[in-house]
Amino acid sequence: MLVRHKRNPILRPRGFGWEGAAVFNPAAAYVDGRIHLLYRAIGDYWNYASCLGHAVFDEDLNLIERDPEPAFRPDPRIWEVSVEDARLTEIEGELFMTYVITPTPFPPGGARVRLGIPKRELAITRIGLARVSRDFGRFERLGLITPWDADERDTVLFPKRIGGKYAALHRPSNWIGPDYGCERPGIWFAYLDDLPGRMYGHRLVMAPREPWESYKIGPGAPPIETEEGWLLIYHGVDGERVYRAGAALLDLEEPWKVIARTKEPILVPEEPYELEGDMPNVVFPEGAVVLGEELFVFYGGADRVCCAATIPLRKFLRQLLAEARP
Repeated sequence: MLVRHKRNPILRPRGFGWEGAAVFNPAAAYVDGRIHLLYRAIGDYWNYASCLGHAVFDEDLNLIERDPEPAFRPDPRIWEVSVEDARLTEIEGELFMTYVITPTPFPPGGARVRLGIPKRELAITRIGLARVSRDFGRFERLGLITPWDADERDTVLFPKRIGGKYAALHRPSNWIGPDYGCERPGIWFAYLDDLPGRMYGHRLVMAPREPWESYKIGPGAPPIETEEGWLLIYHGVDGERVYRAGAALLDLEEPWKVIARTKEPILVPEEPYELEGDMPNVVFPEGAVVLGEELFVFYGGADRVCCAATIPLRKFLRQLLAEARP
């Protein structure tokens, strides 16, 4: 359903330094007439420690500016070895960024096998929260927001309060089994008592259902408010570890209730830059903005490059409501 942008990939690795190996999984925000991306950047495969780069595009996705240095680096004083897979949300006029904190960064299987890097033991990942200035020049770390033992990678904030409370969607990897109502990792709703704050009131929103998402699913871009409901772009992974994108509509007042959900994926790996890379067969959505009547979705291709795809928003919602089932 999504149409790839003609300039894909819109960002590639550059130089031999901090972003010379891979740039992928971009967060997106539309600020003052410009599209800002915060993308995950890798400089070497042995350590595979990420920082975040910053690039600015106009509405036609012409690259205007790309920072020569990382915009956001790990802080080893607070046990940040790698900062990864950011998401950006504007809440009440302020920009907030959720990001993955990884104590034990590790190359994806494709790169590890290719380069002969031995497998390592991995620690549990958690989600940090930061406040971002509108010029993307200042980042204020606010703290951790996910349960300490949940093993989180995909957490997005709602752009407005739900029932007067801050709220998020997250994907606790180890919340599986009879006690949790899902056999594979799924998408959960939670309130937050502040920003940063404690998560509470957890409810399962969606579990893997279709064959293309049978291994796990997770939130992609932060939810977008529409008249029909909260539009969620998410990712699904099958048993062969192919990553695809799907979409769902969630109830505006009770977002743990699914109004509609795509039976088939809305974007699948087809192009060479999605099929071949450090993690082959991957499209991984992390950012979305609405410009006029057009929905722009930003995604990583094969853990190597940054890409974009678009579709008219109203057409997309009509198709979702007509073709999908809750």
